[in-house]
Amino acid sequence: MAGLNLLPWRDKERELKKKQFFALLGASVALAGLIVFAGHTYMRNAVSYQESRNQLLTDEIANLDKQIEQIKKLDATKQALLDRMQIIETLQSTRPAIVHLFDEMATALPQGMYLEALRQSDTVVHIEGKAESNARVSTYMDSLDASQWLNSSNLNIISVARQDGRPTPLRDFKLDVQQLLKQDEEKKNESAGG
Repeated sequence: MAGLNLLPWRDKERELKKKQFFALLGASVALAGLIVFAGHTYMRNAVSYQESRNQLLTDEIANLDKQIEQIKKLDATKQALLDRMQIIETLQSTRPAIVHLFDEMATALPQGMYLEALRQSDTVVHIEGKAESNARVSTYMDSLDASQWLNSSNLNIISVARQDGRPTPLRDFKLDVQQLLKQDEEKKNESAGG
């Protein structure tokens, strides 16, 4: 047995193991490359899918923003219409009040005085006129305060009237009076009576 030479067999065995090692190494590298490629493809597809979802959400958000703008415009239009309706209702409800105002102004006006100007700001009526005496202005203010349509008369100015730089027997006066809007009570009384 000492004459057997096992070296060629071992070399062949070593050569075979080396080839198997390199084949296994090549297969491992190919498998690793395939796994990396598959992972990369999967991640690229996942990112692409997420980007498409993000784009869809962005489009939907832009759509909703447009709808919100339309809703805001509609709300503004609605509020403007409601404001107009309120103004119209107020004008309709206070329409008879002007008749009562002029009636009370004329009825309460004593002899010996006259009105030159009337202006109204909201419910405050500004009156300018001339009177023969301070007592007549006071009587007029008392009559206005006694009215059911007017109250809170407030004298602003009373002074001696001048014409061409000379005093006249008349007094200039300016006063404010509060108009009471009792039209709602009047409507209720009319509907209850009728």
